[in-house]
Amino acid sequence: MKKLREVLGKFFTIVAFLIFTIAWSIFVYILDGEWLYFIPLFVGDYLFWETLNYKFWKKREKKPKKKKSEVRSWIDAIGFAVIAATILRTFFIEAYTIPTSSMEKSTLIGDFLFVSKVAYGPRVPMTPIAFPLVHHTMPIGGGKSYTEAIKLPYHRMKGFGKIERNDCVVFNWPAERLGRPVDKKENYVKRCVGVPGDKIELIDAQLMVNDAPQEEPIGMKKQSRYTITSKTTLNEQILYEKYDINTNYNINYHSNAGNSDYASRWPLYQFNATDEAVSDLSLQTYITEIKKQTNGSGGGYNIFSNGQSNPNKFLYNNPYNWNEDNFGPITVPASGETVSITTENLSIYKDIIERYENNKLEVVAGEIYINDKVATTYTFAMDYFWMMGDNRHNSADSRFWGFVPENHIVGKALFVWMSWDKNAKGLNKIRWNRLFSSVK
Repeated sequence: MKKLREVLGKFFTIVAFLIFTIAWSIFVYILDGEWLYFIPLFVGDYLFWETLNYKFWKKREKKPKKKKSEVRSWIDAIGFAVIAATILRTFFIEAYTIPTSSMEKSTLIGDFLFVSKVAYGPRVPMTPIAFPLVHHTMPIGGGKSYTEAIKLPYHRMKGFGKIERNDCVVFNWPAERLGRPVDKKENYVKRCVGVPGDKIELIDAQLMVNDAPQEEPIGMKKQSRYTITSKTTLNEQILYEKYDINTNYNINYHSNAGNSDYASRWPLYQFNATDEAVSDLSLQTYITEIKKQTNGSGGGYNIFSNGQSNPNKFLYNNPYNWNEDNFGPITVPASGETVSITTENLSIYKDIIERYENNKLEVVAGEIYINDKVATTYTFAMDYFWMMGDNRHNSADSRFWGFVPENHIVGKALFVWMSWDKNAKGLNKIRWNRLFSSVK
């Protein structure tokens, strides 16, 4: 060892560190202790970078160092910050913004969430070469922020637990058809209402899980669509401030003015609201009727034909005559489970077989072929989940595009660290009551 040190000189420490890293990686692989892969980072920091004080009980001795230029100092500081932030974002926790209203009022547009990667186990990046701290698009100039020159198979490290019913989960939208790799697809947040093996059904807008009404967690604020008939025009500002009914995007107003056919009708409104808000509103003397949507949107509208919400055409021809409020029963697939497949039920499993588990699927002369062999059964390779928004009549969720594969799961929504109301003014734009509130 002494002779080797003399031969290598100042490079001895670097070579020893590389040998240790390789040997340690092999040891961790055999031990199956994935989180121990980070140990060489701390060893390297102790030997070379000295960013952390490993003898915190002692005052750090100031060593004479070669003075760096201002530019070099900035490069070192930015480089360390980017590396640290990337590791933190990839394996531990990530910030996420609520862009749509599908989870209102449980979460709101303008909420900024922290999402735990360790709750279900961090997913090793499948597209490892990418611009740091960016999802799929470059912030300036657009274009892809990643390259697919190197791809890694799906692997999830050990986490604190598994997805449970009613968890608010962030995942990559499985139905996306833009050709992006799994970990670069658009991020969605929904509530997991069905885990592998669960039976899911909606009956007159009531969600049933394993033949029992959904157990709604404390803090969940489910919204539905209501039709309200009023004796007078409603004040939308009061609806928003008093009843927390967001009228900026989900209210329809049908006036009887100038139309003799509607001369006898009161003003008619349709908007999404919680049961509690509608219950309070029903006490007002100017409200004549309130009716909840329980059998789909009506008017012959087929939710599955919506190309934007359902680009992969899940149940496109709607062979079961299902809608938003009467759907199923349908069982959430579990890894290793085998089901019978027919031309009648193939539309339910087509995406799983063909897109998510990468099999060749054909129907020839009424027979199903998987990888060029006639198939009457199929065994699932992954676990799947059923995701729904709490804003039930304004949510493109699993009812539209089907199951979420386990390799699309990003993490668990933890808490709101900032909430911004673009409709308010001044300091009221910050929803102070939501800061650092947990996601229910």
